[in-house]
Amino acid sequence: MKITPACTLFLSGCVAGTQSALNADGPAASELKSLIFLFVAVCGVVFVLVMSVMAWALVRRKNQAPGEPQTERSMGRVVTGAIVMTFLVVSFLTITSFYATNGVDRGRDNLPTITVRGQQWWWQFTYLDADPARTFQTANELHIPVGTDVRLRLEATDVIHSFWVPNLTGKQDLVPGRDNRLTLHASKAGIYRGQCAEFCGLQHSHMALLVIAEEPADYARWLESQRKTAAAPADSDAAAGKLVFMSKPCAACHTIRGTGASGTSGPDLTHVGSRSMIAAGLLENTRGSVAAWIADPQTLKPGNNMPLVPLTGEELRQLSAYMSGLR
Repeated sequence: MKITPACTLFLSGCVAGTQSALNADGPAASELKSLIFLFVAVCGVVFVLVMSVMAWALVRRKNQAPGEPQTERSMGRVVTGAIVMTFLVVSFLTITSFYATNGVDRGRDNLPTITVRGQQWWWQFTYLDADPARTFQTANELHIPVGTDVRLRLEATDVIHSFWVPNLTGKQDLVPGRDNRLTLHASKAGIYRGQCAEFCGLQHSHMALLVIAEEPADYARWLESQRKTAAAPADSDAAAGKLVFMSKPCAACHTIRGTGASGTSGPDLTHVGSRSMIAAGLLENTRGSVAAWIADPQTLKPGNNMPLVPLTGEELRQLSAYMSGLR
């Protein structure tokens, strides 16, 4: 069978990539992948059967002698059989789907827990610990250890969002006032892209996240580094940028642990320089991107909650140096 280049282009997105339900790297994703194939197979069989019955009916009618009455009894049996088969197929797929999606949350209570909070239009991750002093927050990048179940507590502060990392698990909604749960498990190290899967406003399509699955030893080192307070400015530009940050409204909206800045309406920026992207996947995390975002966030992501802060060119250069150095 010849496949046109256009078909190849469309099909390539179904089987590979960092955001594909058919490239499963976790138990829940594997179950959902099997469910997809089961649905395709059952629907394919149903399609073939329906087409076969239609072909049989057309041939039968063509070969029917003129004036010969149609056999209503045989047609009645066909219709009755179709109704029964439809009920059985739909029931089978419903039950199978229920048990497959039920594995999205494995129900264990003693798992490492991360609170995921969806906001317009970014993700806040709170790594919980029995010792409150060891609890910390990050934004838009979720780190987990390979081979370990991690419990996600899903919350929303404004509208309904939906957490979806196709390679690792199915979708689960974040509903204001409701505590939903999800178990995340990565079978191998890698970077997996996720996306808000429930329309949540103007910048819904720019509400992405990365799940970074690391070997347990690497993950433990990352945890310890994230629990530390902000790094001291490395040069005079960064030191001046810190003063700019503390003197502007930035400190009222963002937290940088160890500086006195403790705002909660924006992402925690204590280690923002260590992240690979900013603005929930909109921009690569470079000093130039940071400067562009600070200078005019509404042009880059219209409708987001970050206001335009008046800065001189020198202040912008210094502040971007400080932000990039927070690793």
